[in-house]
Amino acid sequence: MRRYATTCAASMLLAAGLVLPAVGQQAPTYDVDPLWPKPLPNHWLLGSVTGVAVDAQDHIWVVHRGYDSFTVRTEIGAATTPKTADECCVPAPPVLEFDAAGNLLGHWGGPGDKYEWPVSPGVIAVDAQSVWITAAGPPEIPGSANASAGRGRAGGGAGGAPATAGGGAAGGGGGTGATRGGASAAPPKPQDAHVLKFSRTGDFLLQIGKAGAPGNTDSTTALNRPAHVAIDQAANEIYVADGFVNRRIVVFDAKTGAYKRHWGGGADHEFKTVSCVEIAKDGTVYVCDRGNNRVQAFDKTGKFLKQGVVSRETGGTGSVWDVALSSDPQQRYLFVADGHDQKIFILRRDTLETVGSFGDGGRYPGTFYSVGSIAVDSRGNLYTGEALEGKRVQKFLPKGGSR
Repeated sequence: MRRYATTCAASMLLAAGLVLPAVGQQAPTYDVDPLWPKPLPNHWLLGSVTGVAVDAQDHIWVVHRGYDSFTVRTEIGAATTPKTADECCVPAPPVLEFDAAGNLLGHWGGPGDKYEWPVSPGVIAVDAQSVWITAAGPPEIPGSANASAGRGRAGGGAGGAPATAGGGAAGGGGGTGATRGGASAAPPKPQDAHVLKFSRTGDFLLQIGKAGAPGNTDSTTALNRPAHVAIDQAANEIYVADGFVNRRIVVFDAKTGAYKRHWGGGADHEFKTVSCVEIAKDGTVYVCDRGNNRVQAFDKTGKFLKQGVVSRETGGTGSVWDVALSSDPQQRYLFVADGHDQKIFILRRDTLETVGSFGDGGRYPGTFYSVGSIAVDSRGNLYTGEALEGKRVQKFLPKGGSR
């Protein structure tokens, strides 16, 4: 009877999409905190969340697409001109800072005189002095006007159709030019092709690349819809996943923006869609090759070390959207946000073998809709951001650990 119960339980876990750990390896498990973060003030709403980061103080930073990612009339009627609702709701500022308890500590972001705010922000990365944000362009959606058929052409798409007063942007793109009664739409914004550096309070510090001036895969000064960045504080370098068009990792001086080096894929074939880059304490550089459903590992010079395939049969937008390293001293695990299959995969860092997963598609706490970003704090808590129509962040607590 005990064997039968165990077998049935295992079958139920598999049916729910949980990948059972490999023999001899016990993957960590998590519970969702359904009340994190605390409610935002001023009837603010999160739009499509494109980046989540945790700093050394265990503050959680979030960047989202804001106005362009909402169905204007029905979601943010209090922000339209004229208003279609008296009070609720309006987009939250693009950059939000929370403490571990979910209290909002700070907020800023948006267009400025000295820099070019993205058509669609990508990831956010934070260190003791600075905050980096990529200008990643509109989200990749199979079948939409900006799908992968357009990759490889300098310029690419310019942000999709503008939103109208009666609905959201077509094809998942975005423009802020709301129209009424057949009025002309606002002109498209320049192509995202840059990364921005700010102080922690939102003061502009540096821009690498220029909106509307995308470069090719060999450029030492220009980018093209960069997806992600990772900060190497010790070397004062910034690693850019210049991957939605150029399919490469490019490294710049983090203070001056001067070019250092770049590389393409490793092993059997080149990158397909480079959606993230992350640096471990031991210097290993991990790259999300989302279109090929794999994580690749390199040294800091670009020498290929190894790779691991995650959810091999996943099609569409691919399985490896973002990665985060566990907080233990050895960083034994790599967490993979899979926004296509709506779950988090857990990999052993030494072998890149998948040893567990959690999550499923849905809108209830603990489920996901386009989970595209992930971060870990010093206590081992996980934070996830949901892109496209997910529009939320969640916190997951390690079972049996400190919270």
